[in-house]
Amino acid sequence: MGCLLALPLGGFACEYPDEGGMPLRRAVAKVRMLPEVEAMARSGTDVRYLVKLDEPVRLQGGCYWPVEVRADGELRYRYLVTPNGRKIRR
Repeated sequence: MGCLLALPLGGFACEYPDEGGMPLRRAVAKVRMLPEVEAMARSGTDVRYLVKLDEPVRLQGGCYWPVEVRADGELRYRYLVTPNGRKIRR
């Protein structure tokens, strides 16, 4: 299994839900459940997840955290996930 890294450099540009570490785990869980990410993890590849709290993206009035999926040290996918985990974009 990979690890979760969060980089809170400065204040959060997206509102951080008052749920302890749950929003971070939820964001990573949403990405981990995507078919292409699950397949990569099942292949035995060393998969790691990075939530970039210091680089939020605003789209259509919503705020998203970038979640990177790295395999064997290389960036494979980058998704945008809302702090509440309800929306995900590639």
